[in-house]
Amino acid sequence: HNFEKVTNFVQHHVSNFIGHHIQSSGTSGIGSVNASIKAPFVKTTSSVQPRDPVVKGKSSTLVTKEDLGRATWTFLHTLAAQYPDNPTRQQKKDVKELVQILSRMYPCSECANHFKEVLRSNPVQSGSHAEFSQWLCHVHNVVNRSIGKP
Repeated sequence: HNFEKVTNFVQHHVSNFIGHHIQSSGTSGIGSVNASIKAPFVKTTSSVQPRDPVVKGKSSTLVTKEDLGRATWTFLHTLAAQYPDNPTRQQKKDVKELVQILSRMYPCSECANHFKEVLRSNPVQSGSHAEFSQWLCHVHNVVNRSIGKP
C-alpha cells in the first residue's frame, strides 16, 4: 500500500515536470507512461551473483547497490533533462521535495544517510533547467568522488 502511494506521488510530480500524462497500469502499481517517455531501465537476469544486495522484491530478484544507484541517477538526470527553463513555483517546490523524499526513503540506508549529508552541504537548486541540471551534475560528482569513482 505504501509503495503504491509513493508510486502515485512520484508519477504525479514527474508528470508535472515533463508535461506528459502518466496513467496507472492497474494492479501492477508501477504505472506506464504515455507519449515518448519510457522506463529508464529493465532489470535483467544474470548468472553473476550481486556483490552487495540491498533490495529483494517479490520475484526474489536481488538488486545491488550499484544497480540501484545507476537506476536512480538515470532517473534523476532524465528528470533534469526534462526540467523546464522557467519552472513554476510548484515545480520548484516539487523537485526539492522529491529529492528530500528520495533521501529519506532510499532503499539503501547507508546511501540514504550519505545523500542526506550531501544535500545538507549542497541544497537543491531548482530555479531553472540549467541551474537544476548543473546542481545535479555537481551532486553526482560529489557522490562519485566519495565512493572512489572518477
